[in-house]
Amino acid sequence: QVKLVESGGGSVQPGGSMRLSCELSGYTVVNYCMGWFRQVAGKKREGLATIYTETGTTYYGGAGKGRFTISHDKKRNTHYLQMNNLQPGDTAMYYCAADDTSWCWARIAEPDRMNLSIFRDWGQGTQVTVSS
Repeated sequence: QVKLVESGGGSVQPGGSMRLSCELSGYTVVNYCMGWFRQVAGKKREGLATIYTETGTTYYGGAGKGRFTISHDKKRNTHYLQMNNLQPGDTAMYYCAADDTSWCWARIAEPDRMNLSIFRDWGQGTQVTVSS
């Protein structure tokens, strides 16, 4: 069984930072694609950042550029999203996702344009609320 579990969400003040974690279990392959997404209330889900574990190559969507950083810990099968200078507009449900398709790396270069169905496995999400 494949499972992804997000953690690290919560409430922060504007200007604050937060690091989200996503632990993956159940994959038998060592290389795969992972990504971070968010869904603001009333809006469609958007891709923030992606990473391919074999090369460590990262990509960012428009909303994820500048303030967010994705990283991966291979030994722990965990990837992270470091978020800095958070603003009220960042309030959303944040999701991590993964896909072990061998060619997934070719489809994740533009996180805010890719079809979300590329990622087969998803976590249940963690809420991030930014308010004063």
